[in-house]
Amino acid sequence: MTGLPSHRCSPRSRRFLPHGLWLGLAAGLALLSSGCVHRRITVTSDPPGAMLYVEGEEKGPTPCSFDYTYYGTREFTLVKDGYETLTTLQPVRRPWYQILPFEFFADNLSPAKINDRRTFNYRLNPQVVVPTQDLLERASGLRNEAEIPQ
Repeated sequence: MTGLPSHRCSPRSRRFLPHGLWLGLAAGLALLSSGCVHRRITVTSDPPGAMLYVEGEEKGPTPCSFDYTYYGTREFTLVKDGYETLTTLQPVRRPWYQILPFEFFADNLSPAKINDRRTFNYRLNPQVVVPTQDLLERASGLRNEAEIPQ
């Protein structure tokens, strides 16, 4: 022996990690498995099958679902043959857990994923077809009103 202390580990101590390493591992796993907020909007229409445009971008026929990142007001346009085109400004309000300081915890440290699902339903009105004769009479009346006697 050289006079140095023996650093032999007992079989029991080799099987377990030190407490500090356990805490570091647990914190790392918590950060990796931290929750986030998944935001999804579903738009339905009555009758179904209307083409949905969100801020001018085609999304598909209703019922239609899509993910979004930011809260705020969205412009929805629904178009279907035989029905009046509907354009509406739809507010998508932020929930309480997306207001500072709660937002930081919901987006980064939540132990589970948070699903924020919104559904908006719109009723489309049948398109009114005005008879040609009525349209011509109305146009003639407007033309006569617009003429200014000299």
